Amino acid sequence: MKTLKKMSKDERSLLLFLETRQVDYGGRVNLQHMNKEDMDIAQKWNNEGFIGFGRIVARNINSDGSSWCKLSEEAFKLAHKERKARAKRMWENRTWISTKDSMEVHGNPHTSGLNKQENIRENPWIEEKN
Repeated sequence: MKTLKKMSKDERSLLLFLETRQVDYGGRVNLQHMNKEDMDIAQKWNNEGFIGFGRIVARNINSDGSSWCKLSEEAFKLAHKERKARAKRMWENRTWISTKDSMEVHGNPHTSGLNKQENIRENPWIEEKN
């Protein structure tokens, strides 16, 4: 049985990629978004029954992909768990502020305090004219 702790970062990333392809593209996989290591992992997982992975018949290939994937129940459960953990990490490391938070901190939801005099810096490249 696989666990997220035993999976490498690349494996977890590939699992989320394949889950997205199954959910949003009906299982079609565009190989332009996979490297050799990803292909090796996908083939290994296919052989283990963790996912189904293979080629689409030529007459059905389109710009969404020339291969297909189908996650097992185990793969879907791990993908869900990893997606939730990734969402938490991304939220904790966000680089933006909401208008609500800005209003509470700066008193204005749009300027985030940037127009306050103490936040305005002199531009050393502009000469003052007397």
